[in-house]
Amino acid sequence: MDLSTGGIVLREVNYKEADKILTILTEEAGKLTVSARGARKKMGKYTAASQLLAFSELDLYERQGRWSLREGRVIELFGGLRQDICLLSIGAYFAELLEAVSDVDYVDPGLLTLGLSGLHVLSGGTRDPRLVKAAFELRLMCLSGYAPEVSACAKCSTATPAQPMLNLQGGQIHCRTHRPENSGASLPLDAGSLSALCHIISAPENRVFAFSLGEQGLAHLAAAAEGYVLAQLERGFRTLDFLKSLS
Repeated sequence: MDLSTGGIVLREVNYKEADKILTILTEEAGKLTVSARGARKKMGKYTAASQLLAFSELDLYERQGRWSLREGRVIELFGGLRQDICLLSIGAYFAELLEAVSDVDYVDPGLLTLGLSGLHVLSGGTRDPRLVKAAFELRLMCLSGYAPEVSACAKCSTATPAQPMLNLQGGQIHCRTHRPENSGASLPLDAGSLSALCHIISAPENRVFAFSLGEQGLAHLAAAAEGYVLAQLERGFRTLDFLKSLS
């Protein structure tokens, strides 16, 4: 079986002397594991397309249930990320998140669109990386079926919770004094970060990152977004640990 598709490299593993095993999120076939022979050669025909976070037009072929790369034509390498270790680390974290929530042979166009949009904005340097990271995390949770309920306090039903908080396990907002019983940890928000959260959940694909926040609101949103991802997916991330080690 032959397949031509756009795809972004989520993970690369060295194999033998010059090969790689790639995890690729593709437009046409979802997440695939792909063998790339000779990808580590300096002048290999698809060395560039086999890099982590490279977005390329790929020619793949399947033999006995295994996919291999025949050719790759690079579309975008997100050069801004490769000049800054912190930005590259956030990009790698995005890739690990996408790998965690995507399925083999299941196509979800929204995941690839979010991945490309997040990397593009991050690489462009026009937004605070903390804002991009938080928006990516929360929108990814929405696409994965973990959208928080933010229309009203979970206990008193007011649309404007007093000193709002986000419950990480239950995925609900609530007034500080109205924490749901037996619901686990909650993290504080404020008016600005709650408004940003609502925007991230409901904005069109091309507007997810189009908002701004003051320092306090951004700090609240960043902490809540990261905590929400870890609580909902019930696991840690190697790339996130490395990112934290840099600061």
